[in-house]
Amino acid sequence: MATMEDIARRLGISKSTVCKALNDAADVSSATREAVYQVAREVGYIQVSPSDAGKIALFLENMAYTSPNDYVWSIIAGFRQMAESSGYQIDVIPLDPLMQAQVMYDAYMQERGYAGALFLGLAPGDPWLQDFQVCRYPAVVWDIPVPGNPRVAQLGGDNEEAMYQVVTCLQKLGHKKIGYLSGDLNSYVNQIRYFSFFRALRKCALPSNSRLAGRSSHTSECIDKHLPRLLEEGVTAIICSQDLLAHAVMIHCQELGLQVPQDVSIVGFDDSPFCAYTVPPLASVRVDRMQLGRSGFLTLKALMDGFPLGSVLLHTELVRRKSMGRYPNKDKVTFQETQFATVEEDPAAATEAQLQFEV
Repeated sequence: MATMEDIARRLGISKSTVCKALNDAADVSSATREAVYQVAREVGYIQVSPSDAGKIALFLENMAYTSPNDYVWSIIAGFRQMAESSGYQIDVIPLDPLMQAQVMYDAYMQERGYAGALFLGLAPGDPWLQDFQVCRYPAVVWDIPVPGNPRVAQLGGDNEEAMYQVVTCLQKLGHKKIGYLSGDLNSYVNQIRYFSFFRALRKCALPSNSRLAGRSSHTSECIDKHLPRLLEEGVTAIICSQDLLAHAVMIHCQELGLQVPQDVSIVGFDDSPFCAYTVPPLASVRVDRMQLGRSGFLTLKALMDGFPLGSVLLHTELVRRKSMGRYPNKDKVTFQETQFATVEEDPAAATEAQLQFEV
């Protein structure tokens, strides 16, 4: 059984302060009282029925979530852990555009008695993204910003920080020309990662010509069209916008007779569960998904309590595995030590840089 000493130790306060907070003493601040109650629920000192605080919806669109190998499984686990310890009932609800078109977000929430919601996997053009601009019920949306409404917040990893981590690490390994392959820029995350790549190159004083990047909604086009061009440009490292694309690129490079990482280094994004089991194991950028779920609840709780948060971005970590190595200093690989155009200087890239994600 948890004790008041356990709560005091977790918070770094005295047992008497914990006792006063649990008895709603007037000389204990509301912030301290809330912290004490929060920890008391987490450690089981206070047993709370999941119906005491209310109901929260967790919506998913086109995402598997029932197995620990599913990418969002840990996100949901972290969210559920925090929410249920605070007394909330959590309903996981599959979502699709047809369902969104049939009823507005506020009406759905009101009819079913939900206090707020976390959204995973929403796509650009989903009807409820329009509703979020004026909705009354709080919502936290993974990886999509919804500006202008103090009841809606974005949750995600810091992609700008992540891209800079990858580029600087590759530079320290001796790579002087780095390429990038991406899915289509119709998603906010792909846009952020794409343009963050060029900003990171410029910060590191590396070549940043737009020919060093390729993008397509089809993996096959990235492999058949853009990958050969990057290799012809002489890149010795390729960053990919997500892990499945990075794995496909790695396999194709091996089919071409290239060794990974001896001839070319490959880095993905999101650190999917399969990354540790590819040959060689795939380096990738990780955000702690359990912490992402916990942060999702804390962000939603803040919105429900009237705190107008905008974006909550978690720090990222580059997981270095064997697909990432030192620059292969071989005679067959040469670089032209010339001045390369930046994104702003290159007309094609400048046109791309004007793209804006529209809800």
